[in-house]
Amino acid sequence: MNGLEFGEGVARHHAPLVQRAAVIAGSLGQAGAVALRDSTDRSPPAPRMRTITLERGPSCQILRESAERLTLRYGDSASDTSLAALLAAMARPGTPVAADPESLSILALAERLAASEIPVLINGPTGTGKEVLSRFIHDHSPRRSGPFIAVNCAAMPEAMLEALLFGHKKGAFTGASEANEGFFRAADGGTLLLDEVAEMPLALQAKLLRALQEGEVVPIGATQPIKVDVRVIACANRDLAVEVAEGRFRADLFYRLNVFPLALRPLRDRPDDIAPLAFALALRHAPSGRAVPWISDSALAMLKLHGWPGNVRELENVMRRALLLSEGTGMIATSHIVFDQPARLVSSEPESPETGTGRLSNIVQLSEARAIMDTLEACGGSRIAAARQLGISERTLRYRLASFREAGIEIGRMRAGARA
Repeated sequence: MNGLEFGEGVARHHAPLVQRAAVIAGSLGQAGAVALRDSTDRSPPAPRMRTITLERGPSCQILRESAERLTLRYGDSASDTSLAALLAAMARPGTPVAADPESLSILALAERLAASEIPVLINGPTGTGKEVLSRFIHDHSPRRSGPFIAVNCAAMPEAMLEALLFGHKKGAFTGASEANEGFFRAADGGTLLLDEVAEMPLALQAKLLRALQEGEVVPIGATQPIKVDVRVIACANRDLAVEVAEGRFRADLFYRLNVFPLALRPLRDRPDDIAPLAFALALRHAPSGRAVPWISDSALAMLKLHGWPGNVRELENVMRRALLLSEGTGMIATSHIVFDQPARLVSSEPESPETGTGRLSNIVQLSEARAIMDTLEACGGSRIAAARQLGISERTLRYRLASFREAGIEIGRMRAGARA
């Protein structure tokens, strides 16, 4: 995400859309990387800037003229859907897309960390965007002109991981017909991302600790250390403190990496990120030269109801299927949303194992729907109190209730069924 540049005409014709987008973009601290213009503006686009032309009208879509030139046609400037589409259009490939307050606070903190040399440990489930956040830190650091090397420790053969990380001399072992500098030296002057660091063998963790403490590596077969200037970012999808307690991770390495931990929560706990991420993924995978279909409000409400066990990677799968199913319609609707894992789905009547009823257009998760209705009833119908008790925002609660109505679920009947 980047800051915005726009003139008075854009502010006048497209408020409050650009005002809300500017607040989100400004929270990341780099202004002037994206230019917004009105469709009536005939001046040439700003060079070396991503330029988004805004146009209000009955048909909603995103047109991609080139990698850096887009047109956003939308209907309601106060709509969360329009904001999500604009945030997605603003983001370059590989950069974070966020609107959830917690996600924005993590990005703001990451930008402050980027200016330092403090080691960073990023925790979070698989598929939550740890590598994207790591690259964000690199791109906002004084090392941005240096290399960014990402290494997945779980994907490397254990027998080769040491040689791949620290390098080796020619003839150091069978098959070493050529010398190799290793990832540490390849990242010299830049950033080395060690993803899934919890998978690193204990014996190799000691050598990693020395590399971090001394700023030097000893390639296999060498006798003299080689100085390296590398900032290390480590990522883990398991709790390293638990790994230490159970003897699978060195305590001294953990404390060396854990100088400033960042935690990415599962996608289901960041509901305001889902809509802009969905639009961003649609932009990424839509066929070149075609308009990117709009995502309907009911489809977005349906996405927000899902539990997302696969996080952003699962959302990417869902959006790729939706693009295929919606081809030629210009709109991604609820009927185009197909999840990776079948959820327990219901219509307005509880689904029985014998009938297996329930259409895709009126899907909700029964357990979640009943929990929300029971909580609402216990709170005397107060959405503010119910949202607080459920641990979600009032906006998220509104989305869920709207989705129930969209699916044809009668709230009163569900309450009566729950009491019965």
